[in-house]
Amino acid sequence: MATANPSTQPPNGEDLPPDLDLFQLDLQVCFAVHAAARSFDRVYRRLLQDLGLTYPQYLVMLTLWEHGDLPVKRLGELLRLDSGTLSPLLKRLDAAGLVQRERSPEDERSVIVRLTAEGTAMRAAAQRVPRQIAVASGMTAEQGRELRTRLEQLTATLDLFGTEAAVGEALGEGFGEA
Repeated sequence: MATANPSTQPPNGEDLPPDLDLFQLDLQVCFAVHAAARSFDRVYRRLLQDLGLTYPQYLVMLTLWEHGDLPVKRLGELLRLDSGTLSPLLKRLDAAGLVQRERSPEDERSVIVRLTAEGTAMRAAAQRVPRQIAVASGMTAEQGRELRTRLEQLTATLDLFGTEAAVGEALGEGFGEA
């Protein structure tokens, strides 16, 4: 994932016209991202139905197809999911016979997730999904790369300014004060 340059100051809103009404839904970047995510979810739901996967389960499978066996902690880091969200996903994938969870022989505290033969074989059936999503998005490959890069930059920047103190400092005001 791309990272933001911490030495670069984010925009402070001074470039916004002073008479702009910021309380308009169509001006909210967050809403545009939210609406796009919901639309992606609807398309993925339809495409993944034949595989018997939900979108979050598909992301777990994608990660395991790419990286192979992974500790649960590392899988959560890659997917940006906490253990409370990841554990039920893994439980359902395990029950479906797609993954196995085993204690690490090196560290009993660590659980390793690995694909089963069925989980590995599912990759062939899932090969169509990324291409179908690309077609459904209506974007060229270059447009998709540009959007992904922008979203990765946005995520990294928001992660940097994710604390109340950092947000308040960036805005030059006390954040969360009445």
